Amino acid sequence: MPLDLEPRPAPSGAHRTRQRAPAAGAIVIGLVNNMPDGALQATETQFGGLLQEASGAHAVRLRLTSLPGLPRSAEASAYIERAYWPLAQLLDGPLDALIVTGTEPRAPVLREEPYWQSFVQLLDFARARTAASVWSCLAAHAAVLSMDGIERQRLAAKRSGVYAHSILEGHPLLAGVSAPLPMPHSRWNELAPPALRAAGYQVLSWSEETGADAFVRAERSLLLFFQGHPEYEDVTLLKEYRRDVGRYLAGQQAHYPTLPHGYLSIEATRLLEVFRQEADGRRDAALLESFPFATIAAGLRNSWRTPAVAIYRNWLAFIRASRLSSQRAPAAPRAAENR
Repeated sequence: MPLDLEPRPAPSGAHRTRQRAPAAGAIVIGLVNNMPDGALQATETQFGGLLQEASGAHAVRLRLTSLPGLPRSAEASAYIERAYWPLAQLLDGPLDALIVTGTEPRAPVLREEPYWQSFVQLLDFARARTAASVWSCLAAHAAVLSMDGIERQRLAAKRSGVYAHSILEGHPLLAGVSAPLPMPHSRWNELAPPALRAAGYQVLSWSEETGADAFVRAERSLLLFFQGHPEYEDVTLLKEYRRDVGRYLAGQQAHYPTLPHGYLSIEATRLLEVFRQEADGRRDAALLESFPFATIAAGLRNSWRTPAVAIYRNWLAFIRASRLSSQRAPAAPRAAENR
């Protein structure tokens, strides 16, 4: 069934009467898209496409929003003003689940980020008022820090590529998923599995190279965390690599980026090594125009899409079951009226 992307509601108090009520049985999900300006619409496409494939014959409505306090360009701010729900209005309406993305860090520690208080309030809302939520990459790190004080650790080098993972067999969120589970990663920090397990998290997938890939915490609401990126499209890692190459050529970072692990063919690797040799000899931002993006993109394969769809399908099934359970629960007895 096509994903229903709900437009921004009417301003002021009119949203209470004008916004559409959810279709019977439709799952309403808020996508809190905190990605930098250049990745806003790509992130919408990634999560929207994954949810559409995972929904099958079931109706899913997606509402877009973003945390206040994130630095935005005038153009991105105008786009958000047109297309995104104000966060307060999103949380005021019927909502079954949240998906919260990360963003590029700006402060030395997460608690000093300008959006930190808004993030903590959103986390509290998700735990108390939704059936389930997904916390992606930096959002996973921030959530774990807020709830349990576990600090993420800086890696010696960026972890980028597609890695094979072992899985916790028999967990409902992994129904239809088998090991080795391929999953893309792109990050500079990590949460160690021993610290997560000691705090009561259940690690669903892991490897020696990536540590914890996905992990979960079952409370009143189900919190699902990803250090990896099941929503990524086949070219996303290549786009990020090209971006990092551009930063190197422009003098914005000191070291040339490492090739993504387990992602490129032998021929693609050769082409990118040839480009690096030219970049090392002529460090010029204009050189990025000759980056062999199209040639390499044509040979990429999304090896993680099938298990990613299965995980999100299981997540949606959990939400539907949770809604049915709450609807069947007996109503609280009414106090006797004074006579």
